[in-house]
Amino acid sequence: MKVPMIDLKKQTKHLLPALYRAFDQILTEADFIMGAPVHKFEQEFARFCGKRYCVGLNSGTDALTLALKAYGVGKGHEVITVTNSFFSTAMAISNVGATPVFVDCDETSHTIHASQIEQKITPRTKAIIPVHLYGQAADMDPILELAKKHNLHVIEDCCQAHGARYKGKVVPIGETGAFSFYPTKNLGAYGDAGALVTNNRNVYQYMTYAHNNGSPKKYVHTVLGINSRLDSLQAAILLLKLKHLPRYTQKRRAIASRYNKYLRHIRQIQIPREMPYAHHVYHLYVIECEKRNQLADYLKKKGIQTSIVYPSGLHLQRPYIQLGYKRGDFPITERKNKSVLSLPMFPELTGKEITYVCKTIKDFYLRFS
Repeated sequence: MKVPMIDLKKQTKHLLPALYRAFDQILTEADFIMGAPVHKFEQEFARFCGKRYCVGLNSGTDALTLALKAYGVGKGHEVITVTNSFFSTAMAISNVGATPVFVDCDETSHTIHASQIEQKITPRTKAIIPVHLYGQAADMDPILELAKKHNLHVIEDCCQAHGARYKGKVVPIGETGAFSFYPTKNLGAYGDAGALVTNNRNVYQYMTYAHNNGSPKKYVHTVLGINSRLDSLQAAILLLKLKHLPRYTQKRRAIASRYNKYLRHIRQIQIPREMPYAHHVYHLYVIECEKRNQLADYLKKKGIQTSIVYPSGLHLQRPYIQLGYKRGDFPITERKNKSVLSLPMFPELTGKEITYVCKTIKDFYLRFS
């Protein structure tokens, strides 16, 4: 049996009739850039997130970058974030000329260790970017309280957490959050796409022209913006899939529950834990395991795809070595980098496939422990 990490073909097959109708309308009207589907999606996604405003963009990276600019973050400033994240989180900080300041992740949740943030605050600190990782919200109350105490901006990286909840509220919990709609995300486009949602009117107004070459109207440019527009075809796809997202989330949670049932009794494995404050949407199902590399190789030979997210903390990536970080600075992240393994996770994953994955893992430890 072959079990992929994700199978986009299965999901697309069920959506094809509706997708063809949406595409036909866009092609007929030649409504390709910043058209009606974009504005409709922005309205619907803002409502889904419980925010007043949404701006469709080319990527989650651009959403973070422009959000930082909107809050006045730039050269000479520092932004605190977690080292256990995808590179774009830090890259966005660097792209505006600021310096990322890293903290370790929490042992249980894998998200930013809120209690370590305050010790990293300096007079140059301008913002905090917590990351809602793998589909689970970070512990936001202490972060927001700390930001208020020190007059810092909070921009939430929600790129893996579409529909995730913190104490019953959909992320972002603060006023502003960035999303990616990369095809493999819980809400994925069929190419690059992203969005920023916010309750801050000034941030929204800046975003409306900054993402369009800094142009509030044709041939008038008021700031040095970027070219990061969500196109109508991608917006139509997202608008259609947004209607199905609650159902997709329910399926992901059911799959995670089934994994938990089968894997919790294998002593060499630590299953992911849903925190008491969280409603996990399982963008990824990440275990911690002994003999991680050997297990991944064994699963691959048995036709099961896995992924290592992440093999290295951001502080050890080449562009950030110059900041003076060294191996051992963030022990929790570095330990997890050696033990985490993502198992297949997508809404169309079958019970038979889940059972096969779990049985193969159990067989590995019976043979090699």
